Amino acid sequence: MLKSCIKGVGHYVPENIVTNDDLSKLMTTTDEWITERTGIKERHHRKNRNDSEETTAYLGFKASEAALKMAGMTGKDIDYIVFATLSPDYFFPGCGVLLQEMLGCETIGALDVRNQCSGFVYAMSVANAFIKSGQYKNILVVGAEIHSFGLDFSDAGRGVSVIFGDGAGAIILSATEDENAGDILATNMHSEGKYADELCTKFPGSKFGWSDRMRLEPENVTDAEIYPVMNGNFVFKHAVTRFPETMMEALNKAGKKPEDLDMFIPHQANLRIAQFVQQRFGLPDEKVYNNIQRFGNTTAASIPLALSEAIEKGKIKRGDLVLLSAFGSGFTWGSVLFNY
Repeated sequence: MLKSCIKGVGHYVPENIVTNDDLSKLMTTTDEWITERTGIKERHHRKNRNDSEETTAYLGFKASEAALKMAGMTGKDIDYIVFATLSPDYFFPGCGVLLQEMLGCETIGALDVRNQCSGFVYAMSVANAFIKSGQYKNILVVGAEIHSFGLDFSDAGRGVSVIFGDGAGAIILSATEDENAGDILATNMHSEGKYADELCTKFPGSKFGWSDRMRLEPENVTDAEIYPVMNGNFVFKHAVTRFPETMMEALNKAGKKPEDLDMFIPHQANLRIAQFVQQRFGLPDEKVYNNIQRFGNTTAASIPLALSEAIEKGKIKRGDLVLLSAFGSGFTWGSVLFNY
């Protein structure tokens, strides 16, 4: 029976670090205010907001290089790409095909996933299904974001802009029949579109406007349309409900209990959410990995970035039972439970 085993992981962030104190020079905020509400102390932003080289696809490429090196593979060994992002280089085409070219892969399929914070969980679930169907052998799954170019660094946007960072993470998911190898034990994916407007960016889109509107009436395109908007308290309340649901669904499907976990990695949305879930499940600190303090919320990149870093630091070892869970815009949420 085919298993889906993680053969390699990698991550990459821009060198430029932006602290809370740095942001306080751009808007009315403080380190104390940001830390208390989010847990974030710093995040990485590309140095030039309008850089045409250090793009989302490029960050994904650098993370993928690290994952391929760990797996002892090259781009030629990859037979499918799943790329999760909300901040693509172009409106179309997606980042998957750009990464395919950067890595020198064959003319393989490249699928883009636009599920924002839940993007990597969705991408990993899709890749797992492809692997276990026997259709592909080695799938590169990437989550990457450049948020810094599209945030409102004024007082009007501070509730959102202090949260997000740039970064990327990648894994190589491979088919194996080795009984001693790891495997994905359970996945689940959910959505509730009636809350779409509670966390979104509205423009450009067929509902709020397209090229003609930008060309003919740019003065009528508002900040509330072009920058992310979030009903923070509303999102928080739904997140702390959906996180436990999706976690227990994955554990129950695999016949596991919370105490069986060796590591839980939540989407790095807000440290308070992660701490609430940790307390709810009675998980000790050594079984929960958070790095939002240093990277902020990197949306689709947050889970693979945290997973790669946890493995690099030796906090996750082969055979460990690991749970990944995410909740975000859409609303969408889901989990992946696996033996590493």
